[in-house]
Amino acid sequence: MDNISIKIPDELRQRLSSIARTSRLSQSEVVRRALTQYLDEQVHSRDFRSAAALASDLAGCVQGGPRDLAANPEYLDDFGR
Repeated sequence: MDNISIKIPDELRQRLSSIARTSRLSQSEVVRRALTQYLDEQVHSRDFRSAAALASDLAGCVQGGPRDLAANPEYLDDFGR
């Protein structure tokens, strides 16, 4: 097993020490478990969804615009000017 070194604020060190003592685990084991849980949550929270998937509920929600807005290049004649 490899070693790493980190700097943590005194308050966090006190909390770590308290939890390790009450759970009868080493501080290293508490840190390993906490880090494992955090990293697992990060992986699961990054379920990739495309922009189209995220905005799928918005498709077709605007009413009253021109029917050919997406296909007619005339609507872009002065775009960006």
